[in-house]
Amino acid sequence: MLTEQAALDVHYMARALELARKGLYSTHPNPRVGCVIVREGRIVGEGWHARAGEPHAEVHALRQAGELARGATAYVTLEPCSHQGRTPPCADALIEAGLTGVVAAMQDPNPEVSGRGLLRLMNAGIGVQCGVLESEARALNKGFLKRMETGLPYVRVKMAMSLDGRTAMASGESQWITGPEARSAVQRLRAQSSVVLSGADTVLADKARLTVRADELGLDAELTALAAARAPLRVLIDGRLRVPLDAPFFQAGSALVVTCAAASARGRYQEEGHEMLALADSAGHVDLRRLMGGARRAGRQ
Repeated sequence: MLTEQAALDVHYMARALELARKGLYSTHPNPRVGCVIVREGRIVGEGWHARAGEPHAEVHALRQAGELARGATAYVTLEPCSHQGRTPPCADALIEAGLTGVVAAMQDPNPEVSGRGLLRLMNAGIGVQCGVLESEARALNKGFLKRMETGLPYVRVKMAMSLDGRTAMASGESQWITGPEARSAVQRLRAQSSVVLSGADTVLADKARLTVRADELGLDAELTALAAARAPLRVLIDGRLRVPLDAPFFQAGSALVVTCAAASARGRYQEEGHEMLALADSAGHVDLRRLMGGARRAGRQ
């Protein structure tokens, strides 16, 4: 049975996680993070990270709390950063604000942080606790964690099939197997992702665009706007460049084409606003393993 304080810790961390989820569609390549500042049993500041390069969750919460942050406890879904990136270290901001406690859901696996933020707080005399609702916090940032811990992106596979295990009729016709709810869920998965990837056969057969359709997201106005402002990179695996440049996929906007074809075709695609990456393996196929490794270096997750 939880003690009263442990139950309060869970309560406030659950609220921080709720705030962090607001960044599901917009924080790439950063993790989703929420922060709640509590003083004398009352929430005095809240914040969440919206976009890379903008203030982190802790900074938003501190600004809202103002002088009430002094002597308070911060509940944050990820260890406060301790390095200078596009924004200053959050650990320093918490120290300067005079907090007496920090409760983190989990340690940051980023090698530039990885316990250093918590250590900096402890060295400043702040009480530190880590591990409250950790599994929920990890579930919120699967892509970020996979990239940091393994060097590979987190891959979801979307398939639609009928009850008899088919993905299309004998004629090749396949619209629609799923219903509106499933299609809306797919749009939300796309909007959460850094990359949407498909092969030439699917793009040709379905006339696929692989875009995020804002009107099908089923989100409130704020989250819809955030999702629409950060479209995932669309990637087409087309080893022999079979998809013509006038196909709906290319007409929908810029994309990355991964191929085995000669680099001489690159200029044609660049003129239309697309990128081309030649990645052939020893058998003459697109090297998916190298592609996944390259995604990590590019900050895709």
